[in-house]
Amino acid sequence: MVIKNLTLHNFRNYEDEEFSFEPGLNVLSGRNAQGKTNCAEAVFYLCTGTSLRIRHDRQLIRHGTDGAHIAARAQTRFGSVSLEASVFENKRELFVNGNKVSKAADFVGNMNSVFFSPGELRLIQDGPDERRRFLNLSISQTSREYCTALSRYQRILDQRNNLLKERDSALVLETLPVWDEQLAVYAARIVRHRRIFLAKLAPMAQEAHAYLTDGAEELGLGMDGTYPENEDEIAEKLVRQLASARERDLRLGFTSVGPHRDDIRITINGTDARGFCSQGQARTAALSLKLAETDIFRGLAGETPVLILDDVLSELDLPRRKKLLERVQDIQCILTCTHAERVLFGAACNKIRIKEGKVVR
Repeated sequence: MVIKNLTLHNFRNYEDEEFSFEPGLNVLSGRNAQGKTNCAEAVFYLCTGTSLRIRHDRQLIRHGTDGAHIAARAQTRFGSVSLEASVFENKRELFVNGNKVSKAADFVGNMNSVFFSPGELRLIQDGPDERRRFLNLSISQTSREYCTALSRYQRILDQRNNLLKERDSALVLETLPVWDEQLAVYAARIVRHRRIFLAKLAPMAQEAHAYLTDGAEELGLGMDGTYPENEDEIAEKLVRQLASARERDLRLGFTSVGPHRDDIRITINGTDARGFCSQGQARTAALSLKLAETDIFRGLAGETPVLILDDVLSELDLPRRKKLLERVQDIQCILTCTHAERVLFGAACNKIRIKEGKVVR
């Protein structure tokens, strides 16, 4: 897949701007706070329907304006596709090939991308929320079933949590089994997809990590939790777990078991990476996960996603920088940096210089 162009209107610090991308390496350069990351963020938003940097879409709107509009055209193995998103204060509108879609599942996955920035260290060093978000964003791009199950699971989970806050405990205990049955159906679907994804991701991430570290470190991945193999059996187990946790959930006021609490185990040379690895090790491990994610997309979708590398090369030492550039040479890559000549070692690329929210032509 190749993104041909990107148009931004009142998006972040951009008033009106258009970008043209080439199939290989595209380098967005310029001083800090000029809009490089904002451009990369727009590409990722059109691929996933969300941003890794914000909690509310209204934060994407340029200050002093009523709404933002982003659009892109890409060439995929199925032909040309155009995606648009209009973001307003309290709503958004999504379009695929000019047709408005109401479900995120119909928007996500028409273009695929993998995003990596220094902030992705959170994947390794922070709590389970970051690793679950990684799984959710990645799997949703290649599975509409997962995206739909995740949306419905979250909706039922919110309703169950609201019920747990009711003061009439008799009514709550009478009603909870109904919600638990529904929640378990979608939870089992989520667990099944995550297991399949991690089974593919683990060996690919291990190989990428060995490549980046010249075999000096071994990366391990696994699900933190045990579930049966069969989806119906997973649902039955979750119903039992929810029933066992009801009294505790009533005290806490929220649902304490389910895939929204699961985690990924990440080890480096057999040691738990969270809290024990260095900054450099965490950075390389997170980058390995992203490279493996790229390979999975290639296998599942039959084409490579757009790889977005936001201010990454400056954070790597020279050998790993060179290895990364070698690794991505056959992928469309959007890379941001302050000084292209200092990090690219003469690599052929499409250079785009950005100054104060404008392309310097």
